Parts: sequence; structure tokens; C-alpha cells
Amino acid sequence: MIEIRDLEKKYEMSTPLRDVNADIHDGDVIAVIGPSGTGKSTLLRCINLLERPTSGSIRIDGEEVLSASCDVSAIRRKVGMIFQSFYLFDHLTAVENIMRPQTDLLGRSRQEAYERSVELLGKVGLADKTLKYPDELSGGQKQRVAIARALAMDPEYILFDEPTSALDPAMRGEVQTVIRDLAENGRTMMIVTHDMHFARTIANRVFFMNNGVIYEEGTPEEIFEHPQKELTRQFIRDLRVLEIEIMDDLLDFPGAISSITDYCSRNRISPKTTLRIQQVFEELVRQILMPDAGISHIRFITEYSETEENAVVTVLHDGETLDLETPENRLSAAIIQNAVTSIECSTVPDTVPDRQIVLQLKKD
Repeated sequence: MIEIRDLEKKYEMSTPLRDVNADIHDGDVIAVIGPSGTGKSTLLRCINLLERPTSGSIRIDGEEVLSASCDVSAIRRKVGMIFQSFYLFDHLTAVENIMRPQTDLLGRSRQEAYERSVELLGKVGLADKTLKYPDELSGGQKQRVAIARALAMDPEYILFDEPTSALDPAMRGEVQTVIRDLAENGRTMMIVTHDMHFARTIANRVFFMNNGVIYEEGTPEEIFEHPQKELTRQFIRDLRVLEIEIMDDLLDFPGAISSITDYCSRNRISPKTTLRIQQVFEELVRQILMPDAGISHIRFITEYSETEENAVVTVLHDGETLDLETPENRLSAAIIQNAVTSIECSTVPDTVPDRQIVLQLKKD
């Protein structure tokens, strides 16, 4: 068990951790979520003593790790750490990267370390990469080697600091599969992640961090479906809702499409639905509304329900009521009609802008 009390970490110009209190029980899989810069990674680094807290207490299996008598090397063997970067030695093969800490820190013989390393490479799906060098491996394969290296130290706890953030979606899936297997085998883990779908499906507890504290904690259902505190509710809402605002014809179109792509990736929205959202933005906003001289303010809002696998696009503008039947709109209208099941136009009082178009997108 890890017990954290009144933990604070100060730097000269910032205080990433202010008053952190938490208990991590054996078998817990805890997802740590929250906005960037709220102390999530610093918390992991303090637990593993890669950062020295300014004050407070961390007890691991009853031992105060911040005491002067604590064996830091022993703590780091007990608490494994996986980073965004892989930190593999380029001049060593995959198996040698896993062997090195075992021989240097655990005193295992080369043969014993080799056998353990080969076993672990098999467990992370890399049995055929034993003699490959890091530059011969994909990003996902490198991260799996890094996980195997951490496991080789036989840690009781494993801390993951954004383990998939530097990977493309296919490689991300490879690494997440390995982490899921560890969770199913009862490993105690803390995982800092911006992938909310992953957090929701793998964790039994979720910590939402904000402004250097654990602002709210609970089960995935409690945090993602029924958050109790205002900042948590706002964070979850912002995850589910994408808004792009356009004023006076100023539009970074590639940036807008990139924002849509990132939003869909975070919410695990299918490629077909992603394409439909992009098509609606391209045809409705860029081709129909923006050329209209009477329109100077547009808000494009997408909301996705994971439980219903349903996307709704709402577009607000300050022009006249939309007419898709005009000859100049006919091609764009046909593309839009192919992507949606319904279109509703209305005027919404007390809203800026007040002309509203609601589009229900087709499901896969």
C-alpha cells in the first residue's frame, strides 16, 4: 500500500503539488487525469523519488520513503516507472536493454537475466525481437521493451507517465493491450493519461487533478458520468464537446480539421463518423456560411455520446435562416445530406449568434 499525506512540491517559480492526499491499495489500477500542468507527472516522480517533495509524507508498505534512512535504490526497485520516452540504450539489443538493470542492480547472473528477459519479451508480444536494436523497432515496440525492462525488476507497483502519448493510434493499441494484461493479472498501477477511453476502461479508480491537488476521485463511472464538483464537470464536458468559433472570416481551416481529428481520436470516434464531422464542417461552414456576406460570426459545436455512439453537430451563425435548396448550395447540401439523418433550423433567443442548425449524424 502507498499512503500519501500533505504532499507538496515547490519550485522557485511554481508549485505543481500543493496538498496531495491519497491511498493506493494493492491491486488498484488508478488513472490520473486532468488538464496539463496540474502536477500529474510530478506526483508520479515524487512517489518514485525522481523528484524530492518539499514537504509531506509518502509511506510505501509502511516505510517512510522521505526519511534520511530510506534506501532510495530499494524503493525504485519496488516502484517501477514507465515514461513517455523509452530511454533504451541504442547500442544494446532489446534483450540486453532488459538484462542490464537486472545484472547491475539485482545482481543476477547473465544467464538468469537473459532467461528472464526472453520470458518477458514473450509476454509483451516481442519474442521475435530479442536481438533487434532500438532503431529497428517501432515506437510501440520500444515502449513494450521499456515495460518488459521495468517488469524485470519485479516491482510491486508500476507508475506509467503518459506511456502512449508519443505513439500513433496503432502503436498506442499495442501498448495499451500490454497494460490491460498487467491490470487483469492484479498489478498495482498508477497511469497518467490523456486517453479518457483508456482511463475509463482500465481503471478501478480515477484521480482528477487540478491546481496541484487531487480535486476529485471516484470510480470511472462516478468521475466520467456523475462528477460531483464543478471543475470536474467542466473538464468532462470539454472532453466531450468540441467548439470552433469563427469571427470575421478568420479561419485556420487546416487547424480546424486537425482539432476535429484530435477530438475524435480522444473520444474514440470511428473513422466514418470523423469523416462525416469533417464533411459537415467543410461543406456547411466553409462552403455555405462563410461566403455569405451577411454572416460574420459562426460557432461550430460537436458533441459525442460514447454510450449511444451518437454525434450531434450544432452550428450557430448571425445570418438569415439557412436555405439548402438554392442552386449555389445544392452540391454541398447533397454531401451534408449523405452524412446526416436530420437537419433542424431554428432561432434560439438569448444565444449569440442566434440562428441555429442542428445536424444528427448517421451512425456506422
